[in-house]
Amino acid sequence: AVRRCKKDDLKRIARATGAALVASLSNLEGEESFEAAFLGSAEEVAQNRICDDELIIIKGTKAKPAASIILRGANDIYVDEMDRSVHDSLCAVKRVIESKSVVPGGGCVEAALSIYLENFATSLGSREQLAIAEFAQAMRVIPKTLVVNAAKDSSELVAKLRAFHNASQTIEAKKQFKWIGLDLENGKCRDNKEAGVLEPAMSKIKSLKFATEAAITILRIDDMIKIYQPSKEDPNSYANAVREGRL
Repeated sequence: AVRRCKKDDLKRIARATGAALVASLSNLEGEESFEAAFLGSAEEVAQNRICDDELIIIKGTKAKPAASIILRGANDIYVDEMDRSVHDSLCAVKRVIESKSVVPGGGCVEAALSIYLENFATSLGSREQLAIAEFAQAMRVIPKTLVVNAAKDSSELVAKLRAFHNASQTIEAKKQFKWIGLDLENGKCRDNKEAGVLEPAMSKIKSLKFATEAAITILRIDDMIKIYQPSKEDPNSYANAVREGRL
């Protein structure tokens, strides 16, 4: 038997083994009873010692497959960093499964959007052209920031990346350049689809939507009113005493 098990852990075990959580053994007549249907099943339940902790290991669950990731490190700081990295990776996989589509990473999407919007802006003859051109310029900030964080030449790499995507959108024979993104380890551009540098399409779409909505919200603010709290002067201060002739 296991005592003092967390409620979240109990729910996970119940889902994996097909068991049912029982809050009380009392029935409607006030007597204690238990039905076999409440039980779950697993191939093996064992208690293993890992580092300084005693863990209950449940293997071969019948209802649903389940897995636990055990992180080990030199100290708590390393383990916490590993925990964050694993959590981010699992969230990315979750987003891919939910959206069922991926896009190439490394600034590929932003560079392609920047080129497309710049060409689209020149086709408009109204003031909307200025807004679209500014949005296209904002798209260039992301690949530029990626290059700067990698301590590379942002002007040269971003210019090469934009040249590839411009060719992919204007020249039919160079359409394969639409997969070109940044290779920050080697400081060059490459086919990120072949390299396996991919991002969930859902995350990319949501980040662009939220950033656009935030910018629109800020632009709607045309005035700002500041109310300053009146200062409270001490009547017994040195300046007031001199002013009143008490000194």
